[in-house]
Amino acid sequence: MTPFGLVYTLHVLSALVWVGGMFFAWMVLRPAAMKALEGPARLQLWVEVFQGFFRWVWVAVVLLPISGVGMIHLQYSGFEAAPRYVQVMMGLYVVMTALFIRIQALLLPELRTAVAAQDWPTGAATLGKIRKLVGINLIVGLVLVAIAAARPMF
Repeated sequence: MTPFGLVYTLHVLSALVWVGGMFFAWMVLRPAAMKALEGPARLQLWVEVFQGFFRWVWVAVVLLPISGVGMIHLQYSGFEAAPRYVQVMMGLYVVMTALFIRIQALLLPELRTAVAAQDWPTGAATLGKIRKLVGINLIVGLVLVAIAAARPMF
């Protein structure tokens, strides 16, 4: 495998983990949890799911810019020669990371505190905020993947 091939593979796998994980959580896990679990159990499930999933998202958050910059230097010899779609992808990465950090740093601790205190109404409201931000992040991530897949069109 070439150096570019290795870096590209790490990049794609990192994006797959992050965006695919959000897609699974939003489209499969959330509806199943709504059907199968009562409110308190559902909130406890999400605390555990976020804790496990966010470890992997942090791996992606670190690997994506490292591999992205690596690809830029290997393929384009620097930022100046990189096509516009690469700059758009970098901007969308920043948006996704900001949304993720907001959830991780502000909302997840609030959800954990509410669940630990068995304050189910506050927990449900906080989970609703998280759900909206994850939904926005999923849309941004899908747009980013679409841009990457359609890159010859730019």
